[in-house]
Amino acid sequence: MTTTKPSFVPRMEGLDALRGFALMGLFFVHMPELYELYWAHPVADPVQLMWHDTIFTIFAGKSFALLALCFGVSFFIIMDRTGKRGVDFTGRFVWRLVLLGVIGVLHGLWYRGDVLEVLALMGLFLIPFYRLRSNAIILILATFFLLQPLMIVQMISAYNGATWANTPPDYWTAPTPDAYLTGKSLIETIRINWVDGHPFKWDFMLKAGRLSQILGLSLIGMVLGRIDFFGQPEKFRTLRLTALTIAAAVTVGLWLGKPSLVTLVPRSDAVFMPRSLWDSMLSGWFDLSLMTVLMMGFLSLYYSFGHKVLNLLAPVGRMTLTLYVGQSLIFVPVFYSFGLGMHATMVQSTAVLIAIVVFALQVVFAHLWFKAFLYGPLEWLWRAGTYLTLKVPFIRSAQTSL
Repeated sequence: MTTTKPSFVPRMEGLDALRGFALMGLFFVHMPELYELYWAHPVADPVQLMWHDTIFTIFAGKSFALLALCFGVSFFIIMDRTGKRGVDFTGRFVWRLVLLGVIGVLHGLWYRGDVLEVLALMGLFLIPFYRLRSNAIILILATFFLLQPLMIVQMISAYNGATWANTPPDYWTAPTPDAYLTGKSLIETIRINWVDGHPFKWDFMLKAGRLSQILGLSLIGMVLGRIDFFGQPEKFRTLRLTALTIAAAVTVGLWLGKPSLVTLVPRSDAVFMPRSLWDSMLSGWFDLSLMTVLMMGFLSLYYSFGHKVLNLLAPVGRMTLTLYVGQSLIFVPVFYSFGLGMHATMVQSTAVLIAIVVFALQVVFAHLWFKAFLYGPLEWLWRAGTYLTLKVPFIRSAQTSL
């Protein structure tokens, strides 16, 4: 790997705030989902179901997608800044992804829903596209991935009678492991997460189209980095408003039209997967359109009269890795059997209200933290590991360029 000296550089606070907003949405999904244990006993009470459905409609799939897009922006920024100094950062970025993957694997032993190792793996696929100079071609490729080509292939194969294509994915029917619900053993939970949790997660990520979606969104994020979308926000006001308007129209259209659109694909007892896959694709495109509404709406407010309030999320976005891991370290034991085992007693309204309070506390914590430090603790460790040196500035008063 090429030796590069790490240095502290100015932040794009709009990107940080957006990343903090995405983390907030992801946490708001995890809490009423009881960190995946909700699915062991879904609620029937209409009031609690309203809480659950409202949060999931707004944030589920959208917050994760926003993080993937921000990941692509950050990838470009890192590669571009080192490239402008005459340094090829490719090898060190691969090493950086390896470290993120290690963090993700360790986090996955605690909580099988970890997304860090997924982002780490998909980040490797971004590297070849960085050499591609045409933004138009990259956007065409991104669109290709967002159209879910593997699902389309499966649909065609199912219609042609392929058994594998008409076999439901395992994650549809896989039960929640008893170790999470009644095991009361942390060791057993870790074992299940390693033995069964990883295959379950990757089966879901592949067959639900998340891997293709992550790559597509990361490529779009890379293009946004190239055009300096976050560095020169005044240039893109019209683009933001246009994208917001179009995405809002598509979102409403998919919301109202999905029941009719689903029936466009025939269904039979023998060939049932094509319609199910089509339904999943429509849901994924709805998530993407609503994600765009959330993103462009957030940024339009951020770069106008909402800046002061929304910028409170910027410090959160600067320590997303630390806070993301910290959230599960605290709340997995709250819901899982090896801890308080509250998955069977906490209702969705309570979980959402706790999420709001806890996230507000995290905002305060992040602001206080960055009064004294330059990076979040895990962010600093990741950066130090990337450069294989402990001389990365950490204490704010000791800020230096190495």
